[in-house]
Amino acid sequence: MTIRSSKEMVAQANAAIETLTPEQAVALSGQPGTVFVDVRDAAEREKTGTLKGALHAPRAFLEFMADPASERHLSELSNDKQLVLFCASGSRSALAAKTLKDMGYEKVAHVAGGFGALAKAGAPTGH
Repeated sequence: MTIRSSKEMVAQANAAIETLTPEQAVALSGQPGTVFVDVRDAAEREKTGTLKGALHAPRAFLEFMADPASERHLSELSNDKQLVLFCASGSRSALAAKTLKDMGYEKVAHVAGGFGALAKAGAPTGH
């Protein structure tokens, strides 16, 4: 059996999900029914900040936080909302968005370039 590379997995995820430019994502900021989801770990968020109002659902726990049957479920992760995921560079958020699609979430996208690109595009950030 051949081991697939992480680069290959990210490319496959990107082919299966919607990818937003940072500018497209900034335009969605504050829109009713849109939830930005930061999938980075707590140490990254502490060091660099995050988007104001973003939900924190670390990649390591995403499946549990998205599962309505889990005791870790976050109600903000619901299929009636537009979920916009981001990480530091766009790779983990692509994998995370693909995971949510595989779980049955329909309105999910991720941001190319991640948090840094969002901040550069004018997204409201803070700690």
